Amino acid sequence: TVLPDIQADMGNCTRCRLHEGRSKIVFGSGNPNAKVVFVGEGPGADEDAQGIPFVGRAGQLLTKIIASIGLTRDEVYIANVVKCRPPGNRNPAPGEVKTCEPFLFRQLDVIRPKVVVALGAFAIHTLLGTDRAISRLRGQVYEYRGAKLVPTFHPAFLLRSPDRKRDVWEDMKKVRALLEGR
Repeated sequence: TVLPDIQADMGNCTRCRLHEGRSKIVFGSGNPNAKVVFVGEGPGADEDAQGIPFVGRAGQLLTKIIASIGLTRDEVYIANVVKCRPPGNRNPAPGEVKTCEPFLFRQLDVIRPKVVVALGAFAIHTLLGTDRAISRLRGQVYEYRGAKLVPTFHPAFLLRSPDRKRDVWEDMKKVRALLEGR
């Protein structure tokens, strides 16, 4: 597969300042032939320590979200816009996103999923090239690099606002329908 080649191209990346505080580059994980790819913002402390995306509390919720559409983490691919943890879990700076996004785009081009699920504002804004509010973008399906893109809320947001889980469930029903060809 070509994914290890892309990861090797990152090497011990020092292209932006995020490398200064990281423990590990969090490239992505899962099935390189996945029909669905979940894209988040960037690694947190747990992810930085383990080198795997979405392994903390938000990751546990993402695992449940994936299960809600009848899949496992091993059947999907999970990546982030930035591959290194922003200090103090701050938002990635625009320059950091611009520096790292080519790696994400290459991952998506290699995997060629049927559906891309953009988790939260940073993923949605990066993938769709817009700064429109997530509340205006979610609930719709967009064409994206030969796939369908479904924007939804980030699992970390759902931990703070559990009343929005119903919205994510509606989005996941769209994902399941797209995977089933409906």
